[in-house]
Amino acid sequence: MASLERRLSLWQASAINMTDMVGIGPFITLPMVIGMMNGPYFLYAWIAGAFLSIVDGMVWSELGAAFPRAGGSYNFLKGAYGKNGAGKMMSFLFVWQTMIQAPLVIASAAIGFAKYFSFIVSLNFFTEKLVSGGVVILIVILLYRKIDAIGKISIFLWSGVIITMFWIIGGGIAHGNFLAPIRNINSGISVDYAFVAAIGFASVKSVYSYLGYYNVCHLGSEIKSPSKNIPRSMFISIVGIAFLYFFMNVSVVSVIPWQQAKDSEFVISEFMEVLLGHNAAIIVTCLILWVAFASVFSATLGYSRIPYAAAEDGEFFKVFAKLHPTKNFPYVSLLFLGSVAFIFSMFLKLSEVISAILAMRIMIQFVGQAVGLLILRSKRNSDEFPYKMPLFPLPVYLAIAMWLFILVSTGSKLMFWGLMVILMGTIVYFIKASVQKEWPFR
Repeated sequence: MASLERRLSLWQASAINMTDMVGIGPFITLPMVIGMMNGPYFLYAWIAGAFLSIVDGMVWSELGAAFPRAGGSYNFLKGAYGKNGAGKMMSFLFVWQTMIQAPLVIASAAIGFAKYFSFIVSLNFFTEKLVSGGVVILIVILLYRKIDAIGKISIFLWSGVIITMFWIIGGGIAHGNFLAPIRNINSGISVDYAFVAAIGFASVKSVYSYLGYYNVCHLGSEIKSPSKNIPRSMFISIVGIAFLYFFMNVSVVSVIPWQQAKDSEFVISEFMEVLLGHNAAIIVTCLILWVAFASVFSATLGYSRIPYAAAEDGEFFKVFAKLHPTKNFPYVSLLFLGSVAFIFSMFLKLSEVISAILAMRIMIQFVGQAVGLLILRSKRNSDEFPYKMPLFPLPVYLAIAMWLFILVSTGSKLMFWGLMVILMGTIVYFIKASVQKEWPFR
């Protein structure tokens, strides 16, 4: 019988994480964050995003090392709340929201790709949608292969991510005014309610750019030495990307004043055009498109394992448990998510997608599994956790509080729709449980 194989090394896992994290996110959210903070202290929103990622990464690391199987949060929630109890509902709700949220993530990167592509070639609404839809189709084609080949492709795509970020940072350093934004970070700052509210709104966008540090957990069945490499790859990814994001922002506003950068649609391209001319701007735009493409590739890879894991466990539609007969990957899951992402990329706007992604997943995935870890730690021997976070349980409580703050900051409309998705999933689960005589009807 075909099964997933442990073929991904630490550096391949880290490359998959980092390409998922960077993507198009920091390039399109940079001006959004500046506009929401409306001052040189916008850098604090990027620091806040890094801090949340590190704290939450500790939760993911404990769970990922303890449950190194395909599906990530699906297994965490089921194990934490009881595989024959409430865990059946929590894991079902996670897969339920993933079938909507995962295509949103894929579509957001594809839409962002098309936005930046319009710097090179003028696009109207119709042709822009053709480009974003084409990106999704090409990603599915590339992922239709064995995992060891995908690991090599990930390293190749990751190299483009690193080259792009270092060129942007190096351009700011060469410009000679690199440290000015850091020296002026507190200029005009007033720590009051307005500042805290602005941090919340801006962090919705900056946190979006960090999402993906946990992607390795979805590939738990395909990671070598998972108890060590899953936590290591997450922290390598978070720390490395946090430094790159911070200094990329510093580099950009050292050349383009923040007052101008906040209104730019192609801020990185314009930054390079100021430094080295139009041809350099075209080249860096092509590199950004490379990065965006790599992000869609990595995200789609991880998400395709979630419906597969649930279906193999008998908790989701059986068709999603099918593996390709010769290439050993969940092709039905991949094709379904790719199809939904294609539809989303045709009809949704980027700004709406970014906030919707967070609003939809916070309660079940981030808060739900953090609470689940507290439950697990109270019931199990500590020896069952290969990785143990420092200062437990303080980081868990801190992560919960910060995620709830981010949820409120997405706005009442998106909070409502996020909760509606959970409510709909709960109704479907209870109907399913009643028919199949599962918890709580058993």
